Amino acid sequence: MSGATDPSGATKKRKKTSKETANPSSKRRAVASDKINDEQAKIEELELQISESRKYYNNIATLISMLNGDESAEQPNLAVAVSLCRVFCRLIAGGDLQKSSKTTEQEQIIVAWLKERLQEYQAALVDIIRYSDPSSQITSLTLCMRIVSVRTTHIPEAENQTWTTGIFQAAFAALVEAKDGQAVRTEFVEKFLQEYDDVRYYTFQWISTYASEKRSAETLEVLIWFLSQCDSVIPDDYKFTKFHGKTQTPSKTQKNPLLSINGHKRRAQEAWLAILGNNLSESQRKTLLKKISQTIAPWFFRPELLMDFLTDSYNAGGSTALLALSGLFYLIREKNLDYPQFYTKLYSLLDSEILHSKHRSRFFRLLSSFLASTHLPATLVASFIKRLSRLALNAPPSAIVAIVPFMYNLFKDHPTCTFMLHRTIQDPKTKTALETKGMKDPFDPEEPDPTLTNAIESSLWEIETLQSHYHPNVAAIAGIISEQFTKQSYNLEDFLDYNYQGMLLAELGTEEKTFKKPPVVEFQIPKRIFTDRLLEEDNGEDTAPGSLLRQLWDFSS
Repeated sequence: MSGATDPSGATKKRKKTSKETANPSSKRRAVASDKINDEQAKIEELELQISESRKYYNNIATLISMLNGDESAEQPNLAVAVSLCRVFCRLIAGGDLQKSSKTTEQEQIIVAWLKERLQEYQAALVDIIRYSDPSSQITSLTLCMRIVSVRTTHIPEAENQTWTTGIFQAAFAALVEAKDGQAVRTEFVEKFLQEYDDVRYYTFQWISTYASEKRSAETLEVLIWFLSQCDSVIPDDYKFTKFHGKTQTPSKTQKNPLLSINGHKRRAQEAWLAILGNNLSESQRKTLLKKISQTIAPWFFRPELLMDFLTDSYNAGGSTALLALSGLFYLIREKNLDYPQFYTKLYSLLDSEILHSKHRSRFFRLLSSFLASTHLPATLVASFIKRLSRLALNAPPSAIVAIVPFMYNLFKDHPTCTFMLHRTIQDPKTKTALETKGMKDPFDPEEPDPTLTNAIESSLWEIETLQSHYHPNVAAIAGIISEQFTKQSYNLEDFLDYNYQGMLLAELGTEEKTFKKPPVVEFQIPKRIFTDRLLEEDNGEDTAPGSLLRQLWDFSS
C-alpha cells in the first residue's frame, strides 16, 4: 500500500544516550575539577624541576606570577603558596641563598636573584595576611613562620635580622593591621606566641618599636590584646627550651638576652611603656588601669616608671582617677613605692558625685582596702569618717545604707576615733552654753590635707540626724552608731549593691503584706464633693453646695 509507513521509520523518537542526558551543572563541575587537577599537576611539575636542576630556577618566577595574579591578596592560590614555601625552604637548607668566599661572580648573581624572588614571595604572603579571608590568612601565617624557622636554623648569622627587620616583622605588622583578622591573630597567639620563647621575646621587642609612633585607637586595641595574652610573668626558675627557630648558644663572655628572664622582662616593660605613652582613648586607659596590678606591673623592673601614666590618669578625674589610685596602692603595698600624697589624693575623691556614681560599690571596696591598716594616724581616719558622714546628708538612701556599716567597721579597726561618737561635758557652764547657743563644728571641710581637718575634734551629728530619715531602713541602719559596739564588724558586701530597685522590691515583697490591724486614717473621705446630694435626687430643685466646696469658698474669701 502506497500510503503505509514503516513503524520503525524516521518518525520514531531516538533514545538519548547517558552522556547526552547528563546534567549541565555536572559537566561544569567536571570541567572545573579537570582544570584544578591540571593546574595542580603543573605546579607539582614546576616544583619538581626546580629541585632537580638549577637551570629550572626560572620556574620560581613562574610560580610567583601564578601567586601574584589579579587580586591575589583577596583570592590567593594557596597551592602555589605552599609549593613556593617548600622550594625556598629546600634552597635555604641547601645553602643556595648564602654567599661564601669561594663563590664565583656567576653564583653571586644567582644568589642575589634568589633573594629577590624570596622577598617577592614573602611580600605576597604578608599581603594575604593583611587582605584575604580568615582561612587564607591562617595558611599564609603558617608559611611565614615556617620561613622564619628555616632561616634562623640554617642561617644563624641572620637570626636577628629575620626576627626584627625581616619576614617576622612584616608578618606581625600585617597581623595587627589585618582586615577581619581576629581569627588569624588568635591562631598566632595560641600556636606561636604562647608556645615559643623566642616568638614571645621578639613580639615584645617589635611592639615597643611599632608603638613608639602615634597609632590609631584600633591599632592600639590590637597591641594591647596581644600583650594581655602574655599575662603570666616568667618564673625565676624557668628554663628556656622551647624555640621556634634555632637559637645560638652564647659564649662565656657574651650573654644572650633571649635566654635571660631579665631580658624578657625588659622587652615587655619597653612594650608596655610604648603603649601607655601612646594616644589612648578613655576606655583603653580604664582597661589598662584595671590590668595594672595583675598583668602590667609584674613585668616591670622599675615600677616607678608607671607613675607618669598613673598621675596623668588621676588628673583626668572621675572613675579614671579612682582606678589610678588603685594602681598606686598596689605599687605602694607590693613594690614598696614611696608616694606620700596617696591619701591626700584619695581624700579629694570623696565628693557628692562618687556617692551617685555607678562605680560607688567599687569605690567602697577599694576604700576599705586603703584604710584597713591599723598603723594609719587617727586624725587621717577621722577625716574620712567625718567627710563620709557630711556627704551622707545629701546622699541617696542606697549610699547611706553602705556608709554607716563602713564607718562602723572603721571605728572597730581604729578605736581612738570613737571619741567622735560621744563626749560627756563635765563643766556645767560649758554644758549650759552648748544647750543655749550651740557650737561651731571644728571640722574644716575645705582643708585638702586629711591630717589637718580637725575632724577628730568634731562629732558625728550628721549620723544622728539621719536617724530621723524619711526612709525607715536608713533610719534603722543609722541607729547602730548610737548602740553599743558589740558586733565585731559588718560584711560590706551585704550593703554595697543596695539600690532603689532593691529597696522597692523589699517593700513590695513577693506577697502582699498582711497587717495585724488596719492603718489609722486621719480624715474622712466624703462621698460627694460639689453637692450634698446626687444630682439624680434633685427632682428639679436647687441643690446646696457640698461641705468641702463651702469650706473652700470660705477659705478663699
